[in-house]
Amino acid sequence: MTSEAGAAAARAAPPARKGWRLVLANLREPKVLVMLLLGFSSGIPIYLVGNTLGFWMRENAIELSTIGFLSWVGLAYSLKFLWAPLVDKLDAPVLGRWLGRRRGWMLLSQLVVGAALVGMALVEPRQGQLLLGGVALNHLLVFGALALVVAFASATQDIVIDAWRIESASSPEQQGLLTSTSTLGYRGALLVTDSLILILAAQAGWSLSYGAMAALMGVGVLATLSAREPAASVLAAASPHPALFSARGLFDALVGPFVAFFRQHGQWALLMLLTISLYRLPDFLFGPMANPFYADLGMAKETVGAVRGSFGLVATIAGVAAAGLTAVRFGFIQTLLAGAVLGPGSNLAFAYLALHGNDPGVFTAAMVIDNFCNGYAGVALVGYMSSLTNVGYTATQYALLSSFYALLGKVLKGLSGVAVEHLAIDRSLLEAYSLFFVGTALVGIPALLLCIVLVVRKPPAAVQTTA
Repeated sequence: MTSEAGAAAARAAPPARKGWRLVLANLREPKVLVMLLLGFSSGIPIYLVGNTLGFWMRENAIELSTIGFLSWVGLAYSLKFLWAPLVDKLDAPVLGRWLGRRRGWMLLSQLVVGAALVGMALVEPRQGQLLLGGVALNHLLVFGALALVVAFASATQDIVIDAWRIESASSPEQQGLLTSTSTLGYRGALLVTDSLILILAAQAGWSLSYGAMAALMGVGVLATLSAREPAASVLAAASPHPALFSARGLFDALVGPFVAFFRQHGQWALLMLLTISLYRLPDFLFGPMANPFYADLGMAKETVGAVRGSFGLVATIAGVAAAGLTAVRFGFIQTLLAGAVLGPGSNLAFAYLALHGNDPGVFTAAMVIDNFCNGYAGVALVGYMSSLTNVGYTATQYALLSSFYALLGKVLKGLSGVAVEHLAIDRSLLEAYSLFFVGTALVGIPALLLCIVLVVRKPPAAVQTTA
């Protein structure tokens, strides 16, 4: 083609959408609404086996140390990389043939989460023995086992939803939009299970509230049935590859994603993984003690729920939006750096609240700060991790990254109740809480330093490769 012909073709071609026109075009895509609903479904279970569960248990006079230990069921979210290769390489039983690989696993995990939440609502966390089929079992042990089932199925749902999000995006810009949309739905679900459920529990009891949360998993079921199977997943399922349980197939499923990640990022890979593993550590350590702290502070759960569902909601949306705009303007790494300051810094607001006492105004201010900062930091980390994955190993690599992000925090947070009880030996309980929250903020300093290294050294952009 001559230069004149090329110029004529360029003039004849429709102009590429830019700026807000591109955003509006992407917003009209059905996958954006599906992503919002899937993000909501992904967020429903996590607090029900974590922070919110702590409020229920504390009201039932369960010790802080036991509450902390039970938070270890959340380790399922950090170990999901162990079974993520199965999600990448195998169809879900029965449902996979009907819906496809991604959607089949989505629906199966959503149904299991809903059933196990109903079981938790029926059993309830209490001391004593529970008779099942004439066999006496420890009540808390049965309850904890059901919580573990919820966490395992929820982690599986997260694996496949993350893979669907990454594989469904047709451009980096759309990936950013889907990430923000997913985060918005996820944070909305957290507000439901961390705020509105408290208002409902104050009126109707915890058991009915957990039953209602099980019903909300129907939102995810609707989204799964409305979604389209990503083209990349269809091609991967149809293309010839080594049998999973052969030597070559196992290597490709279990080792291949890690080899591809380190080949792609070279000497920066370990630094990236270390940064990710420390980034949200302050938030993980803080989490199990948040709701028990409110109970010990004397805050009514309907007050906590009302503040979270109003001021907290607005602050979360503002934080998510701010992170999205920052990522577009300055890039993922710079956004990651800002989140490394905001996330841990918000814990200091609760340290002040513990010393100030039961004051709804101070509590509201602390909640606004916390929701804005954590909404911002969450988008920053998800966007950064999404930018590091390889096509072909999407589910496994993202599961690896999100496991690194949570593993250390999930292990250490189980000791949070023991830490507060130890700090309370020579001081009041609220003073112990305050010192604990300050300590969780200081834990964020190493991640901040690592983010500064990433910004200053500027690792080269990764080249996306196929498996």
